[in-house]
Amino acid sequence: MNVWLTEIWRAWRASLRKPGFLLLAAGVLTLGIGASVAAFTLIDQDLLQPLPIPQASRVGVAGFVVKSNGQLGFMSPLEYQHLTGMQGVASMGLMRSIGRSLDISGSGQPELVSAVHIDHGVLPTLGLKPALGRAFSAREELPHGPHVVMLGHAFWLHRYAGARDVVGKTFEIGGTAYTIIGVMPKAFDQVFGGDLVLPLALPAVVTKPGDFSDTVLLRLADGASRQAVVAQINTRLHAMFGALPESKLRSFFLHGRFTVRSLAQYQNQGISSSLTIFMACALFVLLTALVNLANLMLLRSQSRAHDSAVRGALGATFLRLAWPALAEGMLVGVVGALAGTLLAWLGLRALQGTLSAYWMPTTPITINGGIWLLALVVAVVVAVLAAAFGVWRAQAASAIDELREGGRSGMGRHSRWLGRVLVVVQVVLATVLLCGTGLLLHGMFKLANAPLGITHTAHVLTFDLAPVPAQYPDAKSMLTLTTQLTRRLAAIPGITAATVTTNLPVDQYGNGMFMAGGMHAPDGVKTNKQYRGIGVGYFKLFGISLLRGRAFTRDDVRGGAAVAVVNRALANQMYGGHALGKLIQQTRDGASWSARIVGVVGNTRQFGPLQDAPDIVYVPLAQMPAYEIRAFRNNFPLRFVLRGHGNPAAWKAAVKAAVAQVAPVQPISDFRTMSHVVASTLASTRQMMWLVGIFAALALLLAAAGMYAVLAVAVAAREREFGVRMALGAQPSRLIRLVLRGGLGQIALGLVIGIAIMLSLSSLLQRLLMNLVARSNTFDPVALIGVCVLLGIAGLLACLLPALRASRVQPMHALRGE
Repeated sequence: MNVWLTEIWRAWRASLRKPGFLLLAAGVLTLGIGASVAAFTLIDQDLLQPLPIPQASRVGVAGFVVKSNGQLGFMSPLEYQHLTGMQGVASMGLMRSIGRSLDISGSGQPELVSAVHIDHGVLPTLGLKPALGRAFSAREELPHGPHVVMLGHAFWLHRYAGARDVVGKTFEIGGTAYTIIGVMPKAFDQVFGGDLVLPLALPAVVTKPGDFSDTVLLRLADGASRQAVVAQINTRLHAMFGALPESKLRSFFLHGRFTVRSLAQYQNQGISSSLTIFMACALFVLLTALVNLANLMLLRSQSRAHDSAVRGALGATFLRLAWPALAEGMLVGVVGALAGTLLAWLGLRALQGTLSAYWMPTTPITINGGIWLLALVVAVVVAVLAAAFGVWRAQAASAIDELREGGRSGMGRHSRWLGRVLVVVQVVLATVLLCGTGLLLHGMFKLANAPLGITHTAHVLTFDLAPVPAQYPDAKSMLTLTTQLTRRLAAIPGITAATVTTNLPVDQYGNGMFMAGGMHAPDGVKTNKQYRGIGVGYFKLFGISLLRGRAFTRDDVRGGAAVAVVNRALANQMYGGHALGKLIQQTRDGASWSARIVGVVGNTRQFGPLQDAPDIVYVPLAQMPAYEIRAFRNNFPLRFVLRGHGNPAAWKAAVKAAVAQVAPVQPISDFRTMSHVVASTLASTRQMMWLVGIFAALALLLAAAGMYAVLAVAVAAREREFGVRMALGAQPSRLIRLVLRGGLGQIALGLVIGIAIMLSLSSLLQRLLMNLVARSNTFDPVALIGVCVLLGIAGLLACLLPALRASRVQPMHALRGE
């Protein structure tokens, strides 16, 4: 044993004395390990960490599978009631996960806060208990029951400083007194959020599907099969929808399927596919690094092949000959793992300060021991295997062949052939990775720079205001408030325009979609459309183009002729592009409404460039039907928008003073500039470009380094041959052409094979990149040509330096073997 340890120490000492090869090999491995550790750490912290609830694997979410994106859709109370009493389900709960914005006052400054609604089954299903006080009783969950509320854990700490005597206190929500009965557990905040939690008051029997905005939670019983529960859900709900009158909604759900996914899958369904892409890119980078490492180890062994042949001829065993190379591989693996893990940690820390919480966890980045150990094992194993591969190839030829060929040229014929093959494989891998990332980057670049439909974003400020129900109980009083407030805001010095709207034209994380059901052209099929109530000057303030007709004016008042403006997408979809002057109608729940279309405006992309422009109908806020106003204010606040001169952030004090003058008890919140809103909407697309670009840069760096290393060692091994050629009269330019021709030929072959593989995998790539590539063809000539040019330049530089070295070989030194 001491002999082998001594051999390891000698090999390590030799590597450390001349660390050039160690630094090169460990550096290549560091890039591959670092990329993989970074990607896996993100997946671990975002997707794999267990939820802070007991037996989280048994908690699932039931819902309808949306065909367009495979995500899980919301459900309605009617569906929930049809699922009670299923076998294999220990408990169920219903939660309205679309947060409401509510005004609260008393016990502190008025605030605009978010709220969620739950029924009595949610906390038992999650296996949680209130941190303080109690949960809702059955009587409190009835319509028009007692006004009680539970505080979110973070909100309790923020507003009441964690006071334990908060139970029993009251404050006003929308002007109505509510009694605090408890505080939600911290785990509920971590999973769902919400400042306030209110009872989801449902009638004893629900007869209509209603709004699909609820989340059905269920906990599987011990030993229950998820597949069996899914089968019961589909059977019950298909029967339920089959019994409903014929409608588009009935047909939609009858031809779809329901399923149950774990709560963790449900929480991460928006980001898991993106992280999977990153993991695939990281593995390709790691694979490219391993091919590089195998090349380097092979060349390292070949550089010692003649010496090994002599030692073998003198009686040294194979293991004794291989042990120094294996020991060197272990050292390379250890150094590569340590440096790669450190690189991943530093990179993630740097990215955490620049990327949004959508991509990066808000908690401190940590690389747990399991990931570090896995990185160490992978790095050491692959480095040792690469070293063993090099030794095996060095010994594959007979000692006589090595003594005859290697002693004269430094590298045997078989080794030179294998080196060329590995260069081609390396270029193929780099081409596949760079083509994939190039397609993604080019597609995302086009999307990130696609017009959103608005031209005015600078010097625009927005804020939220939810009219207090006790002060503004009906549509008339609410509209009076908006009219008075917009006039007062417009009078602020420096403000040139002020308006109000139910939704901003671009806002990925704001009010969301306010849908109006039952919309149709005369004699048309009823459908849901996005609905916008807007004030005068809305289109002009945001720079939304007016294509035909007119915008709203102050003459479009309540009681006057009902008018509407539609966007181009709706005009094309419902009226074949000829909407001006036509009627648009709505029939829902016994209510009817119709308006004459007086204008057509350009499309806007509220949720960013990845989403198609929605069909939108705009109506004057003053003419919104009372039932639509009630539906809106039950879920969302109004958005006031100001445009003027100077820095919008400096207007906040004047805005607060104006609101206090018009409505003293009215809270406002969420001040944002429109530039920030647009940047937030585009952030995920642009930040994904950065992350994918990092992987592409790593792949290009590895490919260039690998090509240079192989060609440099190959040229060094042929130094005697080049010396002979120059002694026989060869010009330096001819040697340069000789080296370039051989190296660029291998690179060209790798490019051709790599692009052929990419084209053959186009359908797989389309599914992997989802909507990003679906908007264009996976055969993107710009991306493919760009990859060829980049790899061609990298390959040319990698070949040029060894070629110049070959041209400077001194014939006499080479012939003497110096």
